[in-house]
Amino acid sequence: MRKTFKIIYNSFRLALLELKNNKLRTFLSLLGVTFGIFCIIGVLSIVTSLERNVQNDIKSLGSNTIYIDKWDYSGGPDYPWWKYVKRPEPKFSEMRFIKEKSSAIKNICFNLSTTFNVEYKNDMLSDVQYYGVSEEFNAVQPVDIAYGRYLNVYDFNYGSPNIIIGYENAEKLFGKAENALGKEVKLKSKNARIVGVIKKQGKSIIGGWEYDRCILVPYRFFLQMFEEKYSNPVIMVLGKDNISVDALRDELKGVMRGLRKLGPLDEDNFTLNAVSDFSKAVSGFFGSVNLGGWFIGLLSLIVGTFSIANIMFVTVRERTPFIGLKKAIGANKGTILTEFLLESAFICILGGLIGLMLVFGITKLATSIFNFPVAISTGLLGMAIFLCVLIGVLAGIIPASIAARMDPVVAIRSK
Repeated sequence: MRKTFKIIYNSFRLALLELKNNKLRTFLSLLGVTFGIFCIIGVLSIVTSLERNVQNDIKSLGSNTIYIDKWDYSGGPDYPWWKYVKRPEPKFSEMRFIKEKSSAIKNICFNLSTTFNVEYKNDMLSDVQYYGVSEEFNAVQPVDIAYGRYLNVYDFNYGSPNIIIGYENAEKLFGKAENALGKEVKLKSKNARIVGVIKKQGKSIIGGWEYDRCILVPYRFFLQMFEEKYSNPVIMVLGKDNISVDALRDELKGVMRGLRKLGPLDEDNFTLNAVSDFSKAVSGFFGSVNLGGWFIGLLSLIVGTFSIANIMFVTVRERTPFIGLKKAIGANKGTILTEFLLESAFICILGGLIGLMLVFGITKLATSIFNFPVAISTGLLGMAIFLCVLIGVLAGIIPASIAARMDPVVAIRSK
């Protein structure tokens, strides 16, 4: 054990000595490893954190939820909008029919949306997101209330002018969000009373439900101000816990085709947009970005490997007499081999640590720019150290083998 610690100590000391005596040469050799670790760990840290936040936003939409709409949410460069625009809009009456015919549904609701102004005395907020929702909306898309209450059965059944306002809108109009309760505001041509304030959500990366800058309005009250067919109607379906998304989609497809009297050869005139599809698409996209980071990083690590190998060849040549002397007084091949491999690994780890420090700075910058936490996970730190050790061993194996096989007499006589 003592001998092992001595070998490790000597290797570490020699690595520091090499850095001290040949600063420029060692620094240039470290650049490849530093940049490689920076690319791989930096990209993985940012992309992993970004993906985690996007997936959390998607999960907030409901993991077992399907949006029935005339539009397909997948998008893409070849998006056939001309085909979708001709489709009929979902209707409130269709929501009721679906609820009666499907046994896979846990909750179902109807949602309308548009943008308009909200006025309070002499103040006005423009482009506020209006959501006209039916009774089960809160069960499909949960809304956390910070102050006051959520819309009740009376509000939905009679279209009463009671609304819920987003946290940011409440602060802009009333200074403090809690001051909004009980206030009367003007929505288009109607007066409405604020009965609740939505809990502050923060900015969503994918957009989604902009609760901070919205108002929730009972469906029937919404229709007193806007027409249904021009308000982006959507039917939102939450499946039962024991029903898979695919099974829910299949059942809804059959119900919708029957509802709209489509023949066996007729194309669907609706789209079933599952939230889980968004999650899969996001995973695929970020997977491609990760591959790009790995590719750039591995190229840099390959360059770094050759640089470290070069410096180790020079080091072996410079220490040839010293190696011969050590072998003459009893050092065996394994000791010489281990010392040079550890020295090579220590140099790589030093380059990796510089790369990690750069990544740490980037994560702090990214956190402030993107306004969401970016962190280096323990797993990524472990992978970085493993890569550094692996590169050190690969770079030093040939020079270390040459040093271990040297004849002590020949080595001592060399200059």
